[in-house]
Amino acid sequence: MAKILDQPRYKCALAAMQTVQSIPGAIPVLHSGPGCASKLNDNNGTSGRYSPNIFPCTSISEKEVVFGGAEKLRSTIRNALRVIDADLFVVLSGCTGEIIGDDIKEVAEDFEDEEKPVVYAKTPGFKGNNYVGHDWILKSIFEQYLNRPEIKDEREEKSAENGTITEKGLVNIFAGPPQQDPYWLGNLREIESLISAIGLKPNTIFGFGRGIENIKKIPSAEFSILISPWVGLESAKYLETKFRIPLLHYPVLPIGASETTKFLRAVQEFTGADKNLVEKVITEKEAEFYYYIERFADTLLETRILGKRFTVVSDSQYTMAVTKFLVNDLGLFPEKVFITDDAPEAHRERIANEISNLNYGIQAQVQFTTDGHDIHEQIKKTDFAGTPLIIGSNWEKKLASDIGAHYVNVSYPMLEKLVINDHIAGYSGGLHLIEQIFTAALSKLKL
Repeated sequence: MAKILDQPRYKCALAAMQTVQSIPGAIPVLHSGPGCASKLNDNNGTSGRYSPNIFPCTSISEKEVVFGGAEKLRSTIRNALRVIDADLFVVLSGCTGEIIGDDIKEVAEDFEDEEKPVVYAKTPGFKGNNYVGHDWILKSIFEQYLNRPEIKDEREEKSAENGTITEKGLVNIFAGPPQQDPYWLGNLREIESLISAIGLKPNTIFGFGRGIENIKKIPSAEFSILISPWVGLESAKYLETKFRIPLLHYPVLPIGASETTKFLRAVQEFTGADKNLVEKVITEKEAEFYYYIERFADTLLETRILGKRFTVVSDSQYTMAVTKFLVNDLGLFPEKVFITDDAPEAHRERIANEISNLNYGIQAQVQFTTDGHDIHEQIKKTDFAGTPLIIGSNWEKKLASDIGAHYVNVSYPMLEKLVINDHIAGYSGGLHLIEQIFTAALSKLKL
């Protein structure tokens, strides 16, 4: 029996058009009904080089439903190539085109000889949400673009010149899905900075200064690192299999000193980076982190400001990362925590075990659910033995007000906060999150 999705925290797979949008020079071409792009683009009005309001779209109508929409898609791609100055066109299919059986693969392949590459990804909403759509799109780009004859020729030329295409120390980095994760860009840049600090060369494809040229460099990487509980795993494993790039799947987004130090040591062990340099960076970064903690120790330890118990309502990435940070770095205690991204069953046991892998033998009870109403009812019935801290999305704002809780929004939907390039990953990101938590708590303090 179908269930009503109350308080949605993700969108349909087509919304992963934001993955394409976040690659400079790439643009989605939508084979979908009219209005999908504008309706799905609700992340604080983010646009980028190409606004969703001008994404090429077939705007499927009753005519295409009856007679098929392949020819209209062909015409839309042809005209997009003429009028839009993009470097990569990614054709995405919505529900209607998939239901009526339009073959977007056949249509996209009609343009394989065009100067500007055209690739495709099937992203109907009835097959999954935008977390899995993100993975489908990346895998499609890797499969189709990186195997184009001219791209393969470039690699062969490089191999002939250097004896190998592998660039020593180059590391592909993938983390949270762009725009669905409000801190995606700031977190990615912070991770790049950490990887650079330990003597490696990060290669990312999203955001300013990256893009198509960095996609071309992917097969040349010595290693790939995926920082994610499960999102992006299929596409990262494709790179491992196809291009023989060893993959470090690190499930925890590192926030704060404890997890960031673990992350850097895991990267060092996997890549063989200079151990002395890594330990030097860790020592310096930890010293700076704890310097700030010590400066505000009186505030941070004052239980009148912040209680000791919390809950997290978010996707796998942030429920895991924030829980570990609050326990291992701030010494708080978790009540039940909730994962809302509809994580595949195959990954759930591993995710729950990782979340409960906390210092001091502390355990966190983990629940996977997309039912926002039920989540809120459970939180209302929880005895937090004081003022609780709720880390979640905009849906938790009213709940926090109703039960007198402190509230911090870290995940989608995020409506009352604008994130441009802020981050909560790494040593400095942990300090940023502490600032948000104690700002929320101090604002409720009765003097």
